[in-house]
Amino acid sequence: MMTDETNSHLTPDIEKKYVHGVYDAIASHFSSTRFAKWPKVANFLETLVPGSLIIDAGCGNGKYLGLNPRCFFMGCDLSAPLISICSQRGHEVLVADALCLPYRTESFDAAISIAVLHHLSTEERRKKAVEELARVVVKGGSILITVWAVEQEDKNLISRWTPLTSKYSEEWVGAGLKSRSSKSSGPALESIEEQEVIDDVSNNHDELKLAENAGIQPISNLLHGKPAEFGVGQQDYFVPWHLPYHRAEIAGATAGAIASGLARKDDKKGAIIYDRYYHVFAEGELERLVSGVRGVDVFDSFYDKSNWCVILRKT
Repeated sequence: MMTDETNSHLTPDIEKKYVHGVYDAIASHFSSTRFAKWPKVANFLETLVPGSLIIDAGCGNGKYLGLNPRCFFMGCDLSAPLISICSQRGHEVLVADALCLPYRTESFDAAISIAVLHHLSTEERRKKAVEELARVVVKGGSILITVWAVEQEDKNLISRWTPLTSKYSEEWVGAGLKSRSSKSSGPALESIEEQEVIDDVSNNHDELKLAENAGIQPISNLLHGKPAEFGVGQQDYFVPWHLPYHRAEIAGATAGAIASGLARKDDKKGAIIYDRYYHVFAEGELERLVSGVRGVDVFDSFYDKSNWCVILRKT
């Protein structure tokens, strides 16, 4: 099994802190909001040949595991607390890194990667995750991948997110993030569900000031001080998760997260706010990414619910 610890030399700090660390901290609350199945994913799974073995790489709380009772499912995720939730529900799961899946080559008839690639901070890492999906699927097998789109159906959402500098290297990602506290907001694949737990951010100026104080250059600075139109030429953001004060997680780990700067209190909203890193995909970007992976062809691509999606066939 490959975990974040054994793969730490390859994992940028921004992912360790603002993806892995956050989802570990909010796992129980996050899981309570993740129950509705996205129709496009359900349709993909329900049309697979009976008896198919399916891997859900980045399975979260396992809401898609077992969706088709005529097939067999396995799941993995880097978040041990989320995997614990899956295990308690009786699913066949383990903790693993999507960039180094602990499965034999050509072990599965199909694979899904739902809302995972947008948490990887470099194109190289995103491509590696697709290559791993292709490796573990048999020839003729299918792969469904979905990612958040920069072209959100709700045009106001991106204005509530905190933009990172539009261009940065993996070296930058691994440095300069020692002390930070930034804000943002937004939904995606489960856009309706996400809006139920995310409040509006009231002051974008404060968000940008927080980003500046954290050593992250907002896109407006790249435009020589001119006000930037949010979302234009920008694809890397922090999106907040509001963890209500009354949730049990507040008692323990959250206090440490606040002390370390990973989270912050918002008394007006009555919540602890964790920031999650996202690289939102532009039109055509996902197709270009997968086209660079040998041994797979794009069978279908589409936009749905503010997501870009592709279905691949292994050749």
